[in-house]
Amino acid sequence: MSDVLLLVDIQNDFLPGGALAVPEGDTVVPIANRLIPAFDTVIASQDWHPANHLSFAEQHPGHQAFEVTEVDGVEQILWPVHCVQNSAGASFASGLDIAGIDHVVRKGEDRRIDSYSAFYDNGHRKATGLAETLRDLDAGRLFVMGLAADVCVKYTVLDALAEGFATTLIVDGVRGVDMTPGDTETAIETMQAAGAACLTSEALLDSGR
Repeated sequence: MSDVLLLVDIQNDFLPGGALAVPEGDTVVPIANRLIPAFDTVIASQDWHPANHLSFAEQHPGHQAFEVTEVDGVEQILWPVHCVQNSAGASFASGLDIAGIDHVVRKGEDRRIDSYSAFYDNGHRKATGLAETLRDLDAGRLFVMGLAADVCVKYTVLDALAEGFATTLIVDGVRGVDMTPGDTETAIETMQAAGAACLTSEALLDSGR
């Protein structure tokens, strides 16, 4: 069995100056770069929305970003336009060691439904193929980091656990949106309660990875 590093949505639009910036989101990039050489397999997820994605507030006249509504039967937070396919904002962070990434999973391509998790869309209607990729790799343990802790990282970890993968959150390798103060801390507690282990990148490297 192999250990796999999963980098969640380390993209320009989620870094400071981006369309949907996560506070201190850029600080996860050097951590990812330190960890990449320690793993035989590195997978990265990438938000990859069409320009008219229905999670975008501008697609809903009279609504503002960060309001909550319902889209296609699923509760939806409305976001600023972000990670539009083939845009600079959708590209991986310029400082990220993309040469060390072995496989990319794109999500959020269906206009009608958002996809926080790297495994499924928010309605669990379609899979991205990540679970099958991990099983093909005979993945033993999955180590997860990236953006944002209280949104895409959280749902990715919860789905990983539900799929039966032993999952560890790299706690210093995540940053959160914190739309409500404390959301990130609550998300980490939720992941732990679901069965995720928590480890720092330093402890991981010190363990001989």
